[in-house]
Amino acid sequence: MTAGTSRLTWAQLRDLKCAELEGAADGWGKASNRADAGRDRIEKQLLNGLRETQQGAAADAAVSRLRQLGRNLQYVYTECGLVRTALNSLAHEMKAQQRALRDALDDAAALRFTVHADGSVTYPEAGEGLVDGKPLAGGTASVGAAPGLLPPSGLVAPNPNTAKAQDIADRVAKAVRTAAEVDWRFARILRNLKAEEGLTVPDRTWTDAAGDAAAVRAAARGYLKSGIPYEAGPAARREWWAGLTDEQREEYLAVYPDLIGNLDGIPALIRDTANRDNLQLLIGKLEGQDGDRAETQLAGLREIDRQLQAGRRSGEPPMYLLGIGDEGNGRAIVSFGNPDTSRNVATYVPGLNTSLDKEFAEGDLKRARDTAIGARYYDSSSAAIVWLGYDAPQSPDGLDSLDVIGDERAERGGGSFNGFMGGLSATNENENPHMTTIGHSYGSRTVGAATQQGGGIPGVDDIVLVGSPGVGVDRAEDLGVSKDHVFVGAAENDVVTKLPSKQQSAVGAVGWAAAGPVGSLLLGEVADQGDDDLWFGRDPASRAFGARRFQVDEGPQLVSSEGVSLDAHSRYFDPTRDAVSANNIALVAAGRPEKIKSEEYR
Repeated sequence: MTAGTSRLTWAQLRDLKCAELEGAADGWGKASNRADAGRDRIEKQLLNGLRETQQGAAADAAVSRLRQLGRNLQYVYTECGLVRTALNSLAHEMKAQQRALRDALDDAAALRFTVHADGSVTYPEAGEGLVDGKPLAGGTASVGAAPGLLPPSGLVAPNPNTAKAQDIADRVAKAVRTAAEVDWRFARILRNLKAEEGLTVPDRTWTDAAGDAAAVRAAARGYLKSGIPYEAGPAARREWWAGLTDEQREEYLAVYPDLIGNLDGIPALIRDTANRDNLQLLIGKLEGQDGDRAETQLAGLREIDRQLQAGRRSGEPPMYLLGIGDEGNGRAIVSFGNPDTSRNVATYVPGLNTSLDKEFAEGDLKRARDTAIGARYYDSSSAAIVWLGYDAPQSPDGLDSLDVIGDERAERGGGSFNGFMGGLSATNENENPHMTTIGHSYGSRTVGAATQQGGGIPGVDDIVLVGSPGVGVDRAEDLGVSKDHVFVGAAENDVVTKLPSKQQSAVGAVGWAAAGPVGSLLLGEVADQGDDDLWFGRDPASRAFGARRFQVDEGPQLVSSEGVSLDAHSRYFDPTRDAVSANNIALVAAGRPEKIKSEEYR
């Protein structure tokens, strides 16, 4: 059947048993669930047991085979889930057309009209002639015709049944035509939902799976997508998810892992499950694209995938993928420790030049992991998250970017960050969890922007600012918590914490635009007249700002015999390169701020 050439009749549409389509969908759903259970057993039991009890080449080969089998079962889970939803969506849309047809047929029966097999409608005589007063003759309304609807001559009135019959004929035809189009559309989708022959699932198959998912998502938008409460708050989203049946949850996870996995207010375990599946679809999608952007993001996704796979076997603290996407410069939210069950949850916002790439997947994830490990030393019920949920300013040469001196990205990112933190507050199971927000570099400006929007950052108790060029406010208490709950780390040789203010002189601005990062900073030191102003407001490490400054290592100098180095800006979280700073951050994250080592104000 092709669109526009359907031989479907209204009788066939009326008699279509949509329950049989739904029954077939249930069968595919069971197959999907079995594949998911098999994958789960491989990853959580077999691989762990094998690694713990066996070593050597044979064990490594067995692990490789099991991982491949788990990947294959993940593909089976995804494709069977897509078939299920395609069939349920088909039944959903066919039922809508059956209802429209039934309403038209019921109207015809009530009026004693006859609906013929071809969709035409015969109606009886009615009304009366203007001349002789006799009833006007009946007739037959056919699809596309409009008999009796021309303006009367003044001598003959139209049969009042004519327009009613035409309306019924048109409604019957529309229901049949729409049902035929639905049938054609889903037949094409279902024909494409097939795997390659054999027992392996090569990488290119995931590229095909990404296309399959996109097709089913588009087709199921009225069946599933329209039910997602985008406009609701995090707490309402949590209740919406809790109120779904198991079958509904399974379908959302199979077809819309990208939406469910990134929806604030959905529990962390569910987001992790959805995002791990969406990660494979994203990898498949980007493998089918050319260009530097796709290649860069693909490298980041693969490294996150590698760590997730390794974490299944030996991860402590365990990893949870709370967000993933390829929009903009990429999105990734990774938690070390379960943020729903932990009493202490710290969320780190990275800054300048952060994007979804291998450097982020290796470096920024490590910062969150190091923070989680440090916090768990003081309180085992602790988790730390890296949140790349916005487009941080980018520049190919470090600080040489006009984007970094603007507030727009911080303002947009601050709104998104508040949504995420609202989700954490809604899903955390503790009565009074301790929430910490950590902003590094431009990320501290994003945190500052978040505090000024919509009542501040939901649930936050403590704020940590490291490597900050200013946060957009001049006093710690303006960040929505008391100044005793704002903590600042600023390395002596971290030039980002000494950027001259916009008002100090034109020299700083010229340096940004023309002299490059080193030139602007050196010129800025000359332009700085000793006040507490930085590029984004008052220096958070100053006495006037009023936060609690903690000790950090001074870091390597900007210019030395070994050349130019900005390394002092990137050491705050590293327990090897700056143990005192990493420990102070961990103490705040664990709710032990009384133990931090303080530093004098600038």
